[in-house]
Amino acid sequence: MIILAIESSCDETAVSITRDGREVLADEIFSQVDIHAVYGGVVPEIASRNHIQVITRLADSALQKAGIGRREIDAVAVTYAPGLIGALLVGVNFAKSLSAALNVPLIPVHHIRGHIAANYIAYPNLEPPFLCLVISGGHSQIIDVRSYTEMAVIGTSRDDAAGECFDKVARVLDLGYPGGAALDKLAIGGDDTKYPLPRATIADSPYDMSFSGLKTAVLNLVHNAAQKGVKLDRPALAASFSAAVSDTLVPRTLKAAGELGRSRVAIAGGVAANSRIRGDFEKAAARDNITLYVPPLRLCGDNAGMIGCQGYYEYLAGTRADAALNAYATLGI
Repeated sequence: MIILAIESSCDETAVSITRDGREVLADEIFSQVDIHAVYGGVVPEIASRNHIQVITRLADSALQKAGIGRREIDAVAVTYAPGLIGALLVGVNFAKSLSAALNVPLIPVHHIRGHIAANYIAYPNLEPPFLCLVISGGHSQIIDVRSYTEMAVIGTSRDDAAGECFDKVARVLDLGYPGGAALDKLAIGGDDTKYPLPRATIADSPYDMSFSGLKTAVLNLVHNAAQKGVKLDRPALAASFSAAVSDTLVPRTLKAAGELGRSRVAIAGGVAANSRIRGDFEKAAARDNITLYVPPLRLCGDNAGMIGCQGYYEYLAGTRADAALNAYATLGI
């Protein structure tokens, strides 16, 4: 089954051609990083306008690279939630028009389900059930993947997402936007014990997380040092911060896997590209005899291939949409 998929939930415009939920024939991505870097973050209106400008070209390019004609498309899949509402609407309306023009089914796909499906691309033999930690700029969730379309959130952040904290800390350290990769590079070789930072726990919800206190602690440390004229050990601070985030994510995820009886654990999302988190997961999984699935860096960020692959399983489950499909800024998985 050939699916043309569209992803436009934030500042990447992406169009892919996928086959049977596992094979990506083409995945075209237009990144707006350089456009938004001057503002220190994504400007929703600018993101939406750029989606409009490039989405048709990307669709044509994806078809050409895949060697697929328009009439060979069996369905159109699109991210409809969650994300920036204006950005989502560009993709949703393009998908609705394309579905109507080609007279093929329209498949709505939840963005977080798409991130989980990125592991199906990287690991063709991976099948549910398994546990997945999704960590991105807007989400930090431990999800029990019971089937391709049945999922339950086991733990989530009560406030900030891990990715948001990485960007805020990178900004205060003048590392630019996006800051995750720069902060990861800075942390290499740094003393991760030099700056004691908090690891929040929530008494009544052992799998839930909180990152706002950690973010505030780093910001206060940096500001206090500036006011006192004290020079910070920037690599050590970056390493200490990365360790605190990892210590919040890794033990919770593996504890949940053990209590749920899951012997397979996957991670997904943009923050899954962080080397400290990947390394800590590899060590902990080996210790606990857990099979770990970590997507390559190219599949951690937003892409349409993951939407097309999840769209295939949504289609098999009977998920369909029509011209009334709307976009939603927030929506549970």
